[in-house]
Amino acid sequence: GPNNKQSRRLGFSLLESGKDLKRPFGPGQHGKDRKKKPSNYSIQLAEKQKLRFMYGLNEKQFKRIVEDAGKMKGVHGENIFILLESRLDNLVYRAGFATTRRGARQLVNHGHITVNGKKVDIPSYLVKAGDVITIKSRSNDYLKTVMSAIDLSCAPAWITVDKDALKITFERIPQREELDPEFKEQLVIEYYSK
Repeated sequence: GPNNKQSRRLGFSLLESGKDLKRPFGPGQHGKDRKKKPSNYSIQLAEKQKLRFMYGLNEKQFKRIVEDAGKMKGVHGENIFILLESRLDNLVYRAGFATTRRGARQLVNHGHITVNGKKVDIPSYLVKAGDVITIKSRSNDYLKTVMSAIDLSCAPAWITVDKDALKITFERIPQREELDPEFKEQLVIEYYSK
């Protein structure tokens, strides 16, 4: 579908599974024949689109994250990842309570998630270190199937997952070394600095 086409165009698995890159060339009739050297702008745009599509954000949301990251103390590029990884929908996905980020966003939107005991239905809610995320609905059929397939060894080091209590604890902010090294956040900053 469209997600696979986006992945093939960018040459990067947006679903983080590799299943969307079955063909090693771009989509469309002339996907195999594109041999033109990319410009600096197209390289920056592709890097921005990788991050934007992977985290499932629209342009306005992503631009705001980049601007907010510039106002924070620390390295601008690392701050972008801190804001992206601190989103509630991303943490639900990283913990394994949803198979995709879209599925995690739907769980949050439908009111199945609480943060520190309070219901939160905003996927972009920024979770702070030490917050506890709980899933309320145990009777949901989708959750039952996903829960049976959860592999706790896949959970990142900055969160702890309690499968039985359906709890996620956001222990700390992730370090840049722990995240995907393939992303070049400097190109994203250059894109928006024009």
